[in-house]
Amino acid sequence: MKKRIKIKGRLRSYLQGSIIMGILLALVNLVIYLMDYRSGLLLTGALLIYFIVVFMMMFYNKPVIMNELISFATQYGQIQKRLLREMEIPYALLDEAGKVIWSNKAFEAVIHKEKGYFRSITSIFPELTKDKFPEEEEESELDLEFEECEFSAKMKRISLKDMASNSEIFQEPNYKGYLIALYLYDETALKIALRENDNQSLAVGMIYLDNYEESLESVEEVRRSLLIALIDRKINKYIASLDGIAKKIEKDKYLVILRKESVLQLEESKFDLLDDVKTVNIGNEMAVTLSIGVGLDGLSYTQNYEFSRTAIDLALGRGGDQAVVKTSTSITYYGGKSQQVEKNTRVKARVKAHALNEIISSKDKVLVMGHRLADMDSFGAAIGIYRIAKSLERKAHIVINDVTTSVRPLYDMFQHNVEYEEDMLINSAEAVEAAGNNNTVLVVVDVNKPSITECPELLHTCKSIVVLDHHRQGFETIENATLSYVEPYASSACEMVTEILQYIKEGIRLRIEEANCMYAGIIVDTSNFTTKTGVRTFEAAAYLRRNGADVTRVRKLFREDALEYKTKADAVSQAEIYRGDFAISVCSSEGVMSPTVLGAQAANELLNIKGIKASFVMTQYQGKIYFSARSIDEVNVQVIMERLGGGGHMNIAGAQMEDVSIEEAVRVMKHTLDTMIEEGDLS
Repeated sequence: MKKRIKIKGRLRSYLQGSIIMGILLALVNLVIYLMDYRSGLLLTGALLIYFIVVFMMMFYNKPVIMNELISFATQYGQIQKRLLREMEIPYALLDEAGKVIWSNKAFEAVIHKEKGYFRSITSIFPELTKDKFPEEEEESELDLEFEECEFSAKMKRISLKDMASNSEIFQEPNYKGYLIALYLYDETALKIALRENDNQSLAVGMIYLDNYEESLESVEEVRRSLLIALIDRKINKYIASLDGIAKKIEKDKYLVILRKESVLQLEESKFDLLDDVKTVNIGNEMAVTLSIGVGLDGLSYTQNYEFSRTAIDLALGRGGDQAVVKTSTSITYYGGKSQQVEKNTRVKARVKAHALNEIISSKDKVLVMGHRLADMDSFGAAIGIYRIAKSLERKAHIVINDVTTSVRPLYDMFQHNVEYEEDMLINSAEAVEAAGNNNTVLVVVDVNKPSITECPELLHTCKSIVVLDHHRQGFETIENATLSYVEPYASSACEMVTEILQYIKEGIRLRIEEANCMYAGIIVDTSNFTTKTGVRTFEAAAYLRRNGADVTRVRKLFREDALEYKTKADAVSQAEIYRGDFAISVCSSEGVMSPTVLGAQAANELLNIKGIKASFVMTQYQGKIYFSARSIDEVNVQVIMERLGGGGHMNIAGAQMEDVSIEEAVRVMKHTLDTMIEEGDLS
């Protein structure tokens, strides 16, 4: 066996060096023969003796050399194996199925197993499944936890193709077997240090008193300073308990500096400061409420401050009495369980009206759009903006694609009316074409979520955007708006537009059709003046009545055909009372043109059942499941719908889901309610 072994490389050259030198010496011997015959004979004899000695040494020394080489290779392999076995880094070899076939001492010490543990690696690390193995020659890495230790696991795929091709055992020429080399790097100390450093990072917060003026007016003048002092003490003491700093920057505003660790404590307590401040009562009829905005995980202190500013704007835009935590990747909401406080002053409406006047006057064309599947409030608000644009002598278009049965009577009042231009109502394609130049302003009404607008493409086409909405803002908002007027306390978008109308231009007058549309929008969103109705709601309705709104004619617009009435009645009659407090039902979409509207109406009807805190009606329409959620005052349905990707008001909210059946949607709805009740988000 040893004799058949052929040596190659530098060792072969070294062993053949003496033969090469002998050949060179033979050539020299020929030259000497030419010079002197006797000297040549003498050298020939010496050359023969040289070759005899060389060949004898090669014959006897080659087996000795081979033995030494094999012995060295064996010892070298043993040393390598011992070094690998005793290597401080935990190391193991896995087969294709993830079974441990070899491991070193460090690996066995980590998993607390003796040598010869030949079981699946998944039994030790459940996260380390076969689908996590690297493909081809790639390497993969993932984090593992084991017995309070954290490891970075690195895996490398080792092909056995070359071994199989040189083996006398395997006959498969295209063998694709492989092993997985697994290395574990203990990063426990490093990650603890990183987490500690992260927990100590700066977080910036803003605290605003929502109803500062209203609360002071509800208490005697001599006790107002005491109320302010008690609130100051409550806030400062609470923040100090978290090892933070609260600095009053205005009479109703505080700047807060905290560690990220303290923010996590606030989140665990669900910002109980919101409820704690409400307990301050020295005779004030109105409890003080707070809005809190916190920014963290920014790349700089300045970015954290900007996050906190954005967070506080979201909290205020959603009605106050809540906390918003914003990071670079997420926005989280807490609280928001109390009703919004209606502002008696119209100063803000007047300021926004003046700004809207300036924006529209500086443009040549106005496009108005609401949300998809427009309802009466969305369409009525669009009509109000259309009238504003026409009073300022600007070309205006209303973007609407699908006309629902509820909006059809209003739509028909303008579609074939000679008093209005033929291109007053256009679809999305026509709107995109009309918005071709930069001298166009887009006004978005009754929605601030870009994905559900009538034509989202317009938000990227138009440089100047105005947003008028009464829904509470969520994570997805229309960005870079030139003017944003979002008031959650308003009953409807029509109410907001009606107020703006009165400050746009002197002597502006609505036509009867326009007044009827806007009046109908208010009625729809207030459920005939029974929900979210304030003083300013009735003032707006009175203004519309003075402009010719006909109550009787508006009432006729709400009449339904027999099939729609039966569909809504079926949804109400088949409702399931879940956990004693929630009504859940399904509204059929067969044969009706606007099943989502009927679903919303059915949800309103279910609130008339005694003991029901909230109602949820699901409707399958155009490949989606539409959720309609309603409540009176005990449950915030907005936070429930936000769990499903939607939003809205505390009492009126909705959501949409795709790629699910109606049965799955009902299960998701029930699971969401169960989860929120267990977490304490619902009472």
